[in-house]
Amino acid sequence: MAESHVPVLLNPLLRAVAPVAGVWLDGTFGAGGYARGLLAAGAGRVIGVDRDPLVFEMAAGWAGEYGDRLRLVAGTFSDLDSLAGEPLDGVVLDLGVSSMQLDLADRGFSFLRDGPLDMRMEQAGPSAADLLNGADESVIADVLYHYGEERAARRIARAIVAARPLTRTAELAEVVASCLPRPKPGQSHPATRSFQAIRIWVNDEFRQLVEGLSAAERALKPGGKLAVVSFHSLEDRIVKRFMQARSNSAGGGSRYAPVQDMAPPAFTMPFRRAIGPDPDEESANPRARSALLRVAIRTDAPAGAVDADALAMPRLPKGGH
Repeated sequence: MAESHVPVLLNPLLRAVAPVAGVWLDGTFGAGGYARGLLAAGAGRVIGVDRDPLVFEMAAGWAGEYGDRLRLVAGTFSDLDSLAGEPLDGVVLDLGVSSMQLDLADRGFSFLRDGPLDMRMEQAGPSAADLLNGADESVIADVLYHYGEERAARRIARAIVAARPLTRTAELAEVVASCLPRPKPGQSHPATRSFQAIRIWVNDEFRQLVEGLSAAERALKPGGKLAVVSFHSLEDRIVKRFMQARSNSAGGGSRYAPVQDMAPPAFTMPFRRAIGPDPDEESANPRARSALLRVAIRTDAPAGAVDADALAMPRLPKGGH
């Protein structure tokens, strides 16, 4: 199964962080593609972290090939420093839902495959159905707008409430599609933004990301590398602003934070811009088209506190996350 899921931007990532050596942590282990790539590229050991218990069942058939070079740990990457238990030479994060999860209809992530309206990565806590069937219309609208940048958020939220109870992904996809124009050839499915927003809500993904970036800063050795692949413009904005803020490359200071008062940078940025897929990968894997890779290298400065608001982390104005 792991072989059938090729991780997005694997080769550009390995080139960007070369040479690969020492102890790396893959905070979104999934089907194990990045971990295998890191081990093949020269990592001495890889710690694979994932919040989805299914991934460890799927890895049981091949993980033993690597012996003590691969250690699998259940947990969320927001706690990666404590889960690692040792200083790290590199951290890789592949944000969002995995193709493995999308392919399993009974996980409820996909609007293309009918299944229970679930979307829980950890398979614990409130499901998408629980939240959508119990939340106020205004909260649902805020989720769709702030987490999915869906301009028709209020119209869709009203339709969701009118259609409750919803229990299946196909039901939700049909409700959303009924509120929007039929897509033109080449356009994404009308439910794309809504499903994305609801998944982020269910799994508290933006808070997890901010805390995970901060945990990586604490865990990485001087010279350690942080590589983050994102698919969502809001996720990429958080990653970009974190790396800029922690490398003091976001600007020349202000009256509130003059240049001379800024803390020593915790990272340097070896690439000015995000790295995207090459044409061959785009044609071979449509999911790669929206992928962006950002890389930062840890300095020897002490780890500092991270302000989620300064990173433009989306928040719901009326409850929720």
